[in-house]
This record gives sequence, C-alpha cells and structure tokens, in this order.
Amino acid sequence: MDYVILIHALILGIVEGLTEFLPVSSTGHLILAGDLLHFNNEKGKVFEIVIQSGAILAVCWEYRVKISTVLMGLPREKTAQRFAINLAIAFIPLAVLGLLFGKAIEAHLFNPFSVATAFIVGAFFILWAERRKHTIRIHEVDDLNWTDALKLGLAQALALIPGTSRSGATIIGGLFFGLSRKAATEFSFFLAIPTLFAATAYKLYKARGMLSASDLDMFAVGFIAAFISAFLAVRGLLRYIMRHDFTIFAWYRIAFGIAVLATAHFELVEWSQQ
Repeated sequence: MDYVILIHALILGIVEGLTEFLPVSSTGHLILAGDLLHFNNEKGKVFEIVIQSGAILAVCWEYRVKISTVLMGLPREKTAQRFAINLAIAFIPLAVLGLLFGKAIEAHLFNPFSVATAFIVGAFFILWAERRKHTIRIHEVDDLNWTDALKLGLAQALALIPGTSRSGATIIGGLFFGLSRKAATEFSFFLAIPTLFAATAYKLYKARGMLSASDLDMFAVGFIAAFISAFLAVRGLLRYIMRHDFTIFAWYRIAFGIAVLATAHFELVEWSQQ
C-alpha cells in the first residue's frame, strides 16, 4: 500500500468535495492541485472521475426527500413532471456543447494559466451580479418554467471552460434571470445530479481500460473524502446564503487566480503548460 498515493487521494477528494458545489470551480482546483501533487497523468484523470461521483451522491443524500417525492410523483403530479422536464431542458446545452467541443477545450484550456484567467474573469461577473439591482420573480425551484430552465442550462454550459465553475455559472446566471439566491443555488444542486452522473458515466466508459482493482484503495479514500466534504459544503452553503451574498467567493477567485499567475511569473511554482 502506497501511503503517499493515499494522502494525495485524500487531499484531492477533499478538494473535489469542497469545491464542486461552490462557485469556485472544482475542475480548476483539481487541475491546480493535481499539478502540485504531480497527479495530472492519465490515472489522475480517471481518479478525478471516480471521486466526482462521491460528491454527486452527497447531494443526492442531502435532497433525498425531494428526489424521492419527484420520482414518486412523476406518473401523476404536474409539479413533479414540470420539475423533471426543467432539469432535462437545462441539461441539454452542456451535453450538446460538451460533445461538440469538449475535446478541443480539454486540449487547449485544461492548464493552470487558463484556469487562473477564468477564475478572475468569473469573479467580476459575480461582483457585477451582486452589485446590480436584483429583482426576484422566482423564489422556489418549483416556480421555474421551461424558458427559465433553458436559460440556466445555457449559463451552465459556460462551465465547459475550466475555472468558470459549473455551480457558479448556474447560480450567478440565476441571479441575472430573477431567481432568489436560494432557488438559484438549489437548482444548481439539482441540475448537478443528471449533469455530473452523465459526465461521470461517459468518462468512465471511455477510460474503462485504465480501471484496475489495484487502485481500489485509492479510489475508496478519494470517494469517501469527496462525499463527506461535499455534504458539508452543501449544508454550509445553504446556511451561508440565508444571510450573505456571493461576493466573498468573487474575492477568493481573484486572489486565487492572481496567486497562480504570480507564482508562475516569478517561477515560484513550475506549473505545467498543458
């Protein structure tokens, strides 16, 4: 058993769980953390796919009552049917654009410099969203119609650019489109379930040849760490937005992005170029 690898798995699992549902980009953090830990090789990419499923299950557990209510109500309840249709509509833009441009984006933008730039640019969108007049017309996720869902799906598609943040794009898009912070945040969580499950299943299928029983201990550590940290992050964010806005995440993104660019410029960290 390689304890160094297990420690790396623990760190990356925690990073994934804490950042997947906050507006700070889990992909960006994993690229940077993997770079620092020298774990951005092919096996590292497969590992990231596995631990992502741990974060997804944390949201499923947190919202298990709502999910079961929707599933049970699909045959006869219009509210449940509308909710499911909205998720399907919002899922489509990212799925289509990801299939069309995913490989090109991964080839050219999955590097620390692109991530740092996206961190900073995304921060200014958050600051803009929080400083403009926010007229709320949708207070709960069940109040969304299909056009709202489509707009949120288009916003989520921006997350194809690493460092943008899937949850951040959806949440901030929601603020621009008139959702309350609670509705925007919760819809981002719900939309993550089909989005991340589909992405995980697709990537695992493509990488099935690299899965090995010898890596089970590493996968288990990362999966459990991602589940626990994601559960805590979701709970914490829901409490946080009851009294605060998202400005603190914008300043964090700016500081983090500048730190990456500065360490690269002054050669304090040897970031990869690809």
